[in-house]
Amino acid sequence: MEKKYTAASQVYIFGAQSRAKTLKGYLQFLCPETEILSFIVDNMEGNELSIDGIPVRSLNDVEKPDSLCDVFIATKGIYHQDIRRRLEYKGMRRIIPITVEMDNLLRNEYVKKYFEKERRSFTKLEDLTVRNQQYSADSAIYMAKSIYDNPLQGCFCCPEYEKPIQAGAALTEQRLSPNILTDCEGENISAKNRQYCELTVLYWIWKHAKEEIIGLSHYRRHFILPDNWQDIMISNKIDVILPVPTYVYPNIAENYKERHDFTDWEFLMRYLEKNSPDDYAMTKKVFSENLYYPCNMFIMQRKILNDMCSWLFPIIDAAAEHGGTKEDAYLNRYPGFISERLITLFFEIHRDEYHIVYADKNFIY
Repeated sequence: MEKKYTAASQVYIFGAQSRAKTLKGYLQFLCPETEILSFIVDNMEGNELSIDGIPVRSLNDVEKPDSLCDVFIATKGIYHQDIRRRLEYKGMRRIIPITVEMDNLLRNEYVKKYFEKERRSFTKLEDLTVRNQQYSADSAIYMAKSIYDNPLQGCFCCPEYEKPIQAGAALTEQRLSPNILTDCEGENISAKNRQYCELTVLYWIWKHAKEEIIGLSHYRRHFILPDNWQDIMISNKIDVILPVPTYVYPNIAENYKERHDFTDWEFLMRYLEKNSPDDYAMTKKVFSENLYYPCNMFIMQRKILNDMCSWLFPIIDAAAEHGGTKEDAYLNRYPGFISERLITLFFEIHRDEYHIVYADKNFIY
């Protein structure tokens, strides 16, 4: 990327949860000479005393912060304005909110440097051009939507290649719009949507979509693509477009176990060891690392979609049968969260077989 971030010699991070830990990973890898003085939080309840030796401190206990230090706000965006006001009251001036754009910048810089270190190719779709030939192929990105989605605050114009499809349509008679595609037609698992999330749409497009190039996005999350992305993909013989991977702390496996029911992860590992013994060494390696492909988003050739889903859904079904129903609605979506890790594993196992490139994604408020 042309734009790069250069950190100050010493910085603070406001926040001590997943966003803050991800930012720590980015900064320590990209700017190893930078010292993170502390994580700052509103109060210590529910927070660790330190993270990898870096203290976590309440804002009220920060008496004389260095005004020349960068202060990153690594929380949900809805809190940024109020946090900025309180930091300024404390005398902090170099305040940097981690917006979607800033997060994309740091993620790309991290992945580029990491892949270079690992001698892996990191090619962005936007950096490729159409070759001197005309190409055509049927393509569609299916955009999962639900009756439970909150209204968008801003305006988003859905491009022609994105096809809205109602997820969990079997659970309600309400339709988002007349003639909208639904995931409850024909062979489907729509009734599992409360647990499987957008996987009910993934299952439907696996069984029913006819296009040569097939993608999955969400009503708030879309790939950032050039207008001629189909021509670029075909002319460069690209098999798969994945979102730029994101960093999780402390690694993929431990991050899942800290945020969800750890027994489901332990079952998953036993299942993979028993049913995919040839890939199990790779499985343990991938899940001990920090980068994964988020949001169950992709664009890929039909055959690869079939191969991925044929492998993925038996594992998800086994995990769901083991884990059962959780009382907490968020934790009950664990099959959807597990699938993000499994899709990462699938493409790491097969990365030498497929021509994979990457694209940024946005988040629409």
